[in-house]
Amino acid sequence: MEHDALKKQFCNILIEDVRAKMQLLKSYGVSEKDIIFHIHGKRQFHKLIVSHDYRIFLGDKRNEVCLEPLLKSVFILFLKHQEGIMFKDLPDYREELTVIYTKVRRGGMTDRTRRSIEDVTNPLLNSINEKCARIRKAFVDILDKSTAEHYYIKGKRGEAKRISLPKNLIIWGTGQTLLEKKAFSQGL
Repeated sequence: MEHDALKKQFCNILIEDVRAKMQLLKSYGVSEKDIIFHIHGKRQFHKLIVSHDYRIFLGDKRNEVCLEPLLKSVFILFLKHQEGIMFKDLPDYREELTVIYTKVRRGGMTDRTRRSIEDVTNPLLNSINEKCARIRKAFVDILDKSTAEHYYIKGKRGEAKRISLPKNLIIWGTGQTLLEKKAFSQGL
């Protein structure tokens, strides 16, 4: 009986030590999600589901990734182009982005929206970087940083930017993977 009491007391001391170290890590800017990821030592990828009405969900629990229409349209554009897109080539994707936007937001196009799409596809402006940063934040807010980086648009300066999530984890509209559903993505 005395041995069990000592064991329990020792466990409580260890738990308090872990809590204190977690607080210290948090004070250095490490998120709780990242701490837990490193404790468990494994990365778990979730399916990314783009529903028929262009809502974006993660995993079997279908946690929705909330993005405003233009951000969602940019995200879907890059999701469709797994090979990546050079920012300097964005003007070539303006029409495709416009088509995606009209499907994501069925209310039609306003002059302001047209200007925003022109801005985001203008490599001389910073708009695309701002949109990518906001998309990144949406994923980092719900996933640990090392997992989230596979779900948002990234790439080295001067190289094609892309979403590195494996194609077999991207589910389009009807439950088919990107590889199985080329017609869906081409029909955007």
